[in-house]
Amino acid sequence: MGSNFDLSELLNSDSPVSLRRQISLVWHLSIPGMLAQISSILMQYIDAAMVGFLGAEQSAAIGLVASSTWVMGSLLHALCIGFTVQTAHLVGAGEKFKARNLLFNALLCCGIFSLLLLSLGAALSFRLPLWLGAGPEIFDDAFWYFLIFCLSAPFFEVVYLLSGMLQCSGNMKIPGFLNALMCFLDIAFNFVFIFGCGLGVKGAALGSACAALVTALLFLYFTLFKSECFALFGFWGSRREKTCFYLDWSAVKKAVKLAFPVAVESSAFSGALVVVTKIVAPLGAVSLAANSFATTAESLCYMPGYGIAEAATTLVGQSFGARRQELVRSFSWITVIYGIVLMTGMGLAMYFACPLVFNFITPDPAIRRLSVEVLRIELFAEPLFGASIVAMGALRGRGDTFVPSLLNLFSLWVVRLSLSVLLVKSYGLKGIWFAMAVELCFRGIVLLLRLTQTLQFRSGRGCRRFRCIPRRRDL
Repeated sequence: MGSNFDLSELLNSDSPVSLRRQISLVWHLSIPGMLAQISSILMQYIDAAMVGFLGAEQSAAIGLVASSTWVMGSLLHALCIGFTVQTAHLVGAGEKFKARNLLFNALLCCGIFSLLLLSLGAALSFRLPLWLGAGPEIFDDAFWYFLIFCLSAPFFEVVYLLSGMLQCSGNMKIPGFLNALMCFLDIAFNFVFIFGCGLGVKGAALGSACAALVTALLFLYFTLFKSECFALFGFWGSRREKTCFYLDWSAVKKAVKLAFPVAVESSAFSGALVVVTKIVAPLGAVSLAANSFATTAESLCYMPGYGIAEAATTLVGQSFGARRQELVRSFSWITVIYGIVLMTGMGLAMYFACPLVFNFITPDPAIRRLSVEVLRIELFAEPLFGASIVAMGALRGRGDTFVPSLLNLFSLWVVRLSLSVLLVKSYGLKGIWFAMAVELCFRGIVLLLRLTQTLQFRSGRGCRRFRCIPRRRDL
């Protein structure tokens, strides 16, 4: 299965790329990414909806450990970014042979890393609900949900890695299709385990794990045997030839260097959400469930933004690898504007549709009412939230991860948490969500300023801070 676009030929041709062509590339590369992101969040909707009909306590159990599963997922995803950014640079420079060897190193390193996280998470799974303040009525469900998620970490790691590698090579179609398929598999497995086997919350976790396993196997098949860029046997040149793989320590070190700030940011970011969950927990099961459901519903607005951010990373990264600085700038701003417009529209639609969304997720009227109230507070921040998401994707495409990660950490830990502690005593859950809205606006502004600053640095057709990869024809 070939890539949807062979961007390397376009980028290395030295011919000008019209604005209309750039917008078309952004549009076509974004759609599969958005569909993949929406399908992933639909998995959370499905789990929440199916478990929601079991009762408020079961919903609260998932809500209690949701932020902890985000910590695990963020760490798994962070290391993948270190390899996917390099993939975009190599493909942009026309070095597809090196890209295949990079995949070998990525699979090896990410596999080992996911097993380490599996072991750590499993060891902490019994204590975690107690640390988060779980009552005896939700402890068992929270424990099993987190444990099963940890055991499925290698499956999700393969999905994250291969999805990102294919996207950064220009192939958005296969990741979009397989991530959407994972959503439908989740529905089928959840129905079997939750209702057919009567496993309740454990069934929801098992359903997601099985869906991730099947999807990971399909990703391996399409990447290793069908991809033009990554297949075990290549077709560049006049004959069919086999690649000899080797451990590339320089690529591994660079991946760790790129991923480390992201990992620290993601873990600290998710850790802050754990703190927020701990702040919400004393407010009661209704507030805890409403906070979880509102977070899930709000993600339907911002997940398309992450799809655009993936397109930004691909386009900016490949332009950076091809030393096309003018395209680095234009693709950065086109994707940012696109993200702002899309998430503004999504936020406006969710403002009116959220009562129907919560009717689908939970039958409890108290949880529905509170979920609607808090979500509508945050939706006013969606435009700047969209700017922050896509700007982060564009910055990562350039290899800029350290300073943006620091800005994100300051925004969350200083702005959001301080305001949350200050407002929760007087306004309860509404105060926490108002603090979230203020922080998201602040984050969007500072990341836009960072993007503006980095795009001003030029040195010929390259970048001042990061050494570009030479193109094949220059060697």
